[in-house]
Amino acid sequence: MKVVGLIGRDIPYTADEIMTVTASRKLSDGQVCFVGIGLPSEAANLARLSHAPNVVLIYESGTIGTRPDILPLSIGDGELAERADLVVSVPEIFAYWLQAGRIDVGFLSAAQVDRFGNLNSTVVGRYESPKVRLPGAGGAPEIASSAGEVIVMLRQTARAFVPSVDFVTTFGFGRDGEGRAGARRRRADRGDHRSRRARA
Repeated sequence: MKVVGLIGRDIPYTADEIMTVTASRKLSDGQVCFVGIGLPSEAANLARLSHAPNVVLIYESGTIGTRPDILPLSIGDGELAERADLVVSVPEIFAYWLQAGRIDVGFLSAAQVDRFGNLNSTVVGRYESPKVRLPGAGGAPEIASSAGEVIVMLRQTARAFVPSVDFVTTFGFGRDGEGRAGARRRRADRGDHRSRRARA
């Protein structure tokens, strides 16, 4: 597939390649990035190999500071462990690194996203009788609620960008948009200005 540019000429790059390059530019040198598999992994590793050589890549399987020579097929790919500075347990990744606020950026993907930032990676259709059953949450809910910033990479199609996700796997701002923002607004209206972070 080729992408047609604004002036109507063919560009010799795919939409996925352009999205990967654009997303990679969101990472800065020295940031700590929790990486999802697929396009997020491509973008994070491109950043590491180009403009951000000191970015610290962390995968859910427990690899910290990994520098794979080839793109991993999954979070359990041995390439990640062979090229990592450190391999720890999954509970340590989530408790010590993610939930403790040590992750600057989380790179995620999903099957669906809605206008309130809710992500679906569980089912397409009704949960009880889905049209498609997907891999599920993995660490996405924890990444979305605990990382300093979240970048979602998703192909721009009508099936992916939906008015309301079929299943809320990862909470953004809730079904009505009143999730985190609404909670902060209600606290402000009450005069409660203490700093709290609303979490899913």
